[in-house]
Amino acid sequence: MDPALVPALYDALTVARLGSVGAAAKQLKKTPSAVSQQIRRLTEALGVALFERRGRGLVLTPAAEQVLPLATRLFDETEALFRLFGALEGSATATLRVAASDYLGKSLLVPVLRGLAREGVPLHFEISTSHSEEALSRLEHGDVEMAIVSFSGERSGLEARVLFEQPFYWVGPRENGKKRSLVERLAAGEPALRLAPGSGGRKLFDRLLEEHGVRPSSTIDVPSVSLLLAYATGGVGIGLVPALALADQPLGGIAVTRAGAAALPVRLALRARRRPAKAVEHVIERLEREAARREPHLKKLAQRVAKGIRSKP
Repeated sequence: MDPALVPALYDALTVARLGSVGAAAKQLKKTPSAVSQQIRRLTEALGVALFERRGRGLVLTPAAEQVLPLATRLFDETEALFRLFGALEGSATATLRVAASDYLGKSLLVPVLRGLAREGVPLHFEISTSHSEEALSRLEHGDVEMAIVSFSGERSGLEARVLFEQPFYWVGPRENGKKRSLVERLAAGEPALRLAPGSGGRKLFDRLLEEHGVRPSSTIDVPSVSLLLAYATGGVGIGLVPALALADQPLGGIAVTRAGAAALPVRLALRARRRPAKAVEHVIERLEREAARREPHLKKLAQRVAKGIRSKP
């Protein structure tokens, strides 16, 4: 490959990440026509179409999707090289981009970042909030260096460390004088609180309702676990939430029962075969310690819920 095409490859990756030439041009501080010209050069050199239009944006063609992980790795290695030069001259400051859902960011990232700030660790960070599937996609496309996610199974090209296993719980307003389960109340017509389509919590929610043969008559779609809990504690709707989100939540005003599903692992995911900077390794160590510190809270939650259960979920 002609080395002169490397800048064109970087422009194409930026378009792939942002979904449009205009957004890529703004980030790259170029004109849209200059970015389009780079993509044309690369397309002609490779002999395959790189993008296809979908709605108002651009997406990679199947052929380009096969190349993207390799191209991302190329720029990862380049970044590592310049980081090494920075370390040699004693002026290295790492930048860490992390994707995590709101409740994992609140419970795990906030205390870690607060401690790092107090210690003056040379680290810049960019935190984006997204559900687990979206966070993994951002990691695979090179938009972030790390994702804190809840998922089972394996993902090609990623290295995932299990932080802890967490169960899920049904939550909803307390019901006076009756002994119906939360699932029975959903079947009777109470609103269902649902997370975003594609999220792990939504997939589990849909699967459990299908197993119970329940089709909610009213639904409230929410973008985050925090907002789901806000509805439930406010007296409206029944939903499914992960244990960590409930660990420090006062349970006096809501009904909580264990969902009949296996616990899911919370994982710290990184791109495989990439050695992180020392400051980032420090973050990883802190996250693992914070996760270990949180595990007893999950056990206490299970005990609190078990004592209050009056009907089966």
